[in-house]
Amino acid sequence: MIQRIQSIYLLIVTGLLIAAMCLPVGQFIASDGVTAYVFKPLGVTLTDDAFQSTWGLFGILFLSTVVAFCTIFLFRNRMLQVRMTVFNSILLIGYYAAFFVFMFMLKDDLDFQLGWALCLPAISIILNYLSFRAIYRDEVMVKAADRLR
Repeated sequence: MIQRIQSIYLLIVTGLLIAAMCLPVGQFIASDGVTAYVFKPLGVTLTDDAFQSTWGLFGILFLSTVVAFCTIFLFRNRMLQVRMTVFNSILLIGYYAAFFVFMFMLKDDLDFQLGWALCLPAISIILNYLSFRAIYRDEVMVKAADRLR
């Protein structure tokens, strides 16, 4: 059962979330248009080497990565696998909410330019949905087979 398509989806989700933890999600650009401050999930280094921590974003991504990876090995308990997949999607939606809160808190008078790594959790949500459908389809198939016995 570990070779099912939902395992591939969840493995891709794990890889995408690891990449999202490492890559910058955007940058703040000063009014002069030259100075840029990179916004990573762990934090932003602002003027005068002041570091503004955004460890909450990193924590949500890390927890979501662990949940996605552990969900692969729950193939014997499909309903728990379904719940964990839904929980993972809710975590990733919470990541976007926390991201926008941090972005508006740190913005001040700086312009913000989004990075392409910000779309990786959205792709992960889509892949979580696809794995949810595949797991649920397996569950329906097993229930139908049990009904015929």
